[in-house]
Amino acid sequence: MLKLSRLTDYAVVALVRLSAADGMETSPGIAASIGVPEPTVAKVLKALAGHGLVVSSRGARGGYRLGRPLSEIAVSEVIMAIDGPIALTSCVDGAVGCESQSLCPVAGRWDPVNNAIRTALSRISLADMEAASIPVAFRVPVSASISEVV
Repeated sequence: MLKLSRLTDYAVVALVRLSAADGMETSPGIAASIGVPEPTVAKVLKALAGHGLVVSSRGARGGYRLGRPLSEIAVSEVIMAIDGPIALTSCVDGAVGCESQSLCPVAGRWDPVNNAIRTALSRISLADMEAASIPVAFRVPVSASISEVV
């Protein structure tokens, strides 16, 4: 199963939360609003700042804000900021790490699949991930129980 890391999931949630903030938002404030421990949020924000997805400011009025609008941040950028390059297998793009690479009948054949996934993820912005962009017919009320949804 292809699965994003928990930190990448938290990063997307934190970025969407930051988009709703007026001005700067602190790491503890973000943590409290999204229900994730503050040290984890701080780690995620530091990685996002390192890639220019958020801007940090120190001081009494310091905190974090988006580096650019959600519509200009692709899901692929968040994944790469937190987890590194998008690669389905260790041999994608000539990376070293598979001891069977010289004998593998599909060596190098994963590149087109990996490129398709990268392209798809680069076409989805975080604005597309906001609840407001989900058609009303597909929204699940927060108070709905699982039995009501299914």
